[in-house]
Amino acid sequence: MSDVVIKVRNNGPYKVTGPVTVIDADGNEYELPEGEVIALCRCGASTTKPFCDKTHSKIGFEAANRALARESGTPPAA
Repeated sequence: MSDVVIKVRNNGPYKVTGPVTVIDADGNEYELPEGEVIALCRCGASTTKPFCDKTHSKIGFEAANRALARESGTPPAA
């Protein structure tokens, strides 16, 4: 089984590769093509949420800072 990798695209979506399951707020599972890469919206403007529809490039979305080192003992944000 391959690892799941989430790559933050510069001013774009989260690119997800690997075996993943995406479930909506009601507990329903999205049907995803097996072995496909998915892109999850991070700008909030996609009409196909939670998936990216490339609206970020039309609205001029600018992402927050890059990943920063956490202080030792600090739990990751939920």
